[in-house]
Amino acid sequence: MIEIRNCPSSLIEGFDTYSPKAAKSLFGRIKVNPILDFDIDEFRNVGEIADAMHRISVSGVQEKFPTIINGGGISIAGDNDRSTHILKPAPWDNTLRDRKQIPANEHLTMQIASQVYGIQTAINGLCFTPKGQPVYITRRFDVLADGSKLPMEDFASLVGRNEQTTGTQFKYNGCYEDIAKAIRANVAAWMVDMERFFELVVFNYIYANGDAHLKNFSLILDGQDYRLAPAYDLLNTSLHVNGDDLGLDGGLSPDIEKSDAYDRTGHPCRLDFERFGIKIGLVKKRIDRILDKYIVLPKEAKLLIDKSFLSEKMKRNYVRIVNERISRFNRISE
Repeated sequence: MIEIRNCPSSLIEGFDTYSPKAAKSLFGRIKVNPILDFDIDEFRNVGEIADAMHRISVSGVQEKFPTIINGGGISIAGDNDRSTHILKPAPWDNTLRDRKQIPANEHLTMQIASQVYGIQTAINGLCFTPKGQPVYITRRFDVLADGSKLPMEDFASLVGRNEQTTGTQFKYNGCYEDIAKAIRANVAAWMVDMERFFELVVFNYIYANGDAHLKNFSLILDGQDYRLAPAYDLLNTSLHVNGDDLGLDGGLSPDIEKSDAYDRTGHPCRLDFERFGIKIGLVKKRIDRILDKYIVLPKEAKLLIDKSFLSEKMKRNYVRIVNERISRFNRISE
């Protein structure tokens, strides 16, 4: 059985369950048991759970289960239920390093994005199997309180990438300028969302999210207009796989001159992100304001890492990887 000392959502110290504020935000109620009354691993080959995995439209290779809040507990959604949350257990792929810590990694990275940098994210937390294994849980931002579902479209669809036209790795086929162009074409208040998108690209680089592909960015209908959806699927992938700096094969943009540091080392630095920001239509002053946030690892981020549900070794590795990215980012180049 796991010993909970910090809120499994906000990571506030001194709670052995969700803090009232976090529980209300994540579940819409004050008390929800963070311990599941079932073990997901036991259902790997059970038809009910396998069917449930296919009833949600969120894409990706990690197993995801549609979920409802039933009384004070968390339950897998049935055929006739409108799921309000998504559960993501540790992947069952044994080739991933420290795979059982992926839920805690995603939870931590999402909390850093939200609490430290003010990035709009899907509301999230952790729950735990009876054996104490962390499971990531997120509240669906496309489902309203009345059960209605907001239209939402990911950027693979918006830029015309799919398996039939581009192959099985279609979601990695493109560059971040492709997403920027789609934002400008589909969002009325595009400048506001372009800044949000730009910061998310920078955050993903600094926090080593090498899986920031086309399907991990979306537009969602907000009133009468489409807006950039809250960030989701943020995690430090370098803890588990050897991957690229950026999640798209084409990088930031093939039309931007690379800095000499980028040419020499294969890793972008601040100058490359400055050029990317200008390329997608942002004002230099606003670009600098965003980039200045990432020149050091904030003490608030360090505190969240310390209070997270990662192992002590993984916490150290997390800090090391982010500091390495910050060093790359801060290189002086031309």
